[in-house]
Amino acid sequence: MRSKNSKALTMAESNHVARVKSLPCSVCDQPGPSDAHHIKQGQHYTTVALCKSCHQGSLLGLHGQRRSWLIRKTEEIDALNITIKRLMESEGGDFFCAKNTPGS
Repeated sequence: MRSKNSKALTMAESNHVARVKSLPCSVCDQPGPSDAHHIKQGQHYTTVALCKSCHQGSLLGLHGQRRSWLIRKTEEIDALNITIKRLMESEGGDFFCAKNTPGS
């Protein structure tokens, strides 16, 4: 969900976020669909696939007490790395293939 002051997503950004949401959680591996957590608001390519519990759970979640994250010694950058790796694997290792580039 975007805030009222943010710009609309481009087609490429929208496609990327949809692909992230289709992945399993990058913290606990719960099967998708997942939430797309934006590491920095408005930067749609640095989104992490997270289940509801690891994203917004009051005890386990990133926006809560982060217990799941602390137990696994995981930070947002680690989860982003897993998300990118899974995106690359879903494209047969070619994350930057022509169909992922704007105008394709």
